[in-house]
Amino acid sequence: MVTANSDEKYVVEIPVGPQHPALHEPISLRLKVEGEQVVDAHVVSGYNHRGIEWLAERKTFYQDIFLVARTCGICNAVHGAAYVQAVEDLMGIEVPPRAKYLRVLVMELERIHSHMLVLAVLAEVLGFDTLFMLMMRDRERVMYLKELVTGNRVHADFMFIGGVRRDLPSDKKDKILKHINYIEERMKHYEKIWAEDPIILKRTQGVGVASRSQALLHSLVGPVVRGSGVRSDIRLIDPYDAYDEIPFNVVTRDEGDTWARMMVRIGEIYESINMVKYVLEHLPSGPIIPWKTIKAAPRRFPIGEGIGRVEAPRGELLYHVVSDGKPKPYRVKIRTPSLLNIHNGVFMMLDQYIADIPAIFASFDPCISCMERVIVVDNKNNRVLRIPWRKLADREYVEKIFR
Repeated sequence: MVTANSDEKYVVEIPVGPQHPALHEPISLRLKVEGEQVVDAHVVSGYNHRGIEWLAERKTFYQDIFLVARTCGICNAVHGAAYVQAVEDLMGIEVPPRAKYLRVLVMELERIHSHMLVLAVLAEVLGFDTLFMLMMRDRERVMYLKELVTGNRVHADFMFIGGVRRDLPSDKKDKILKHINYIEERMKHYEKIWAEDPIILKRTQGVGVASRSQALLHSLVGPVVRGSGVRSDIRLIDPYDAYDEIPFNVVTRDEGDTWARMMVRIGEIYESINMVKYVLEHLPSGPIIPWKTIKAAPRRFPIGEGIGRVEAPRGELLYHVVSDGKPKPYRVKIRTPSLLNIHNGVFMMLDQYIADIPAIFASFDPCISCMERVIVVDNKNNRVLRIPWRKLADREYVEKIFR
């Protein structure tokens, strides 16, 4: 704002959150503004830390399959896939071809409903409630398909070490194709709205821009980096499961703005639909778990470490599992895409209007419960302290450690 008697400008700090208007999860943005324009932005997180990693180190390798899937309610199947992939890397287990294809089927269904969700959410943020309701209605069909394949509508609990927990009966293929064809037709209608509606275009085009060089410099991932013209996708760079056999295109756009990030997701929905159809048409026969290998595996897990690296709907998801030879993992480290996009992407909010911040933030497709992690580092002694997460709230306990 400008005073009445001078040209001096005042910087005002505006707190946005921790109940943020762009999503129903707690996070805080500390915005410094001159008038209506943002001149500085800072992310304050930590409100939703649940100690998933700490809990994973106190349960068995097999119990953790179901625990890590609760890291995120939206992309739970891909979290399970990344974890079991890390354990399979640790144990040297080869997944049967049929199980690989079924994993891709579930993960791509999950990508479709996740992208439809954020498209609907951003429509709501822009005030387009009708589009929000229509997209959420059609998303229910994808949720039904996820339940049809996995047995559960939300938490799939489909992945298992060495394969998957459920097979796909042949009589379900036609039903899946029927609904997926319907979604494809509906997406053509929604794509037309996102591409032509004047209000959407005015609120998203040229808003929250990240150039190609900026996206690379700030280590952005997923649709956020692909919206800036970077052809980065773990399914292509480091193929896993059946992604080296199933054809797909990496969708990119060069605009780098909020609109481009949403159009990338629309393009990826079409690619996921094609991949679902390909899986149904080319699903290999055979077992869904290598039973002989699993039965012959030792009761105790080998000493070592494994890496699981997958392309979640929001971007690269990484699991690092360390074993000291006991039934429970010594360390389970999770790095989620939202951690990179939210904390590293605040530069897109600079020089933008306050009213555009919710749309920019929603275009990251933020998942707060996914990204909340606490690591306590003792820099003096160059070590990571393994502090129970409940103790972190005890100020006297923490201060005593660092004395």
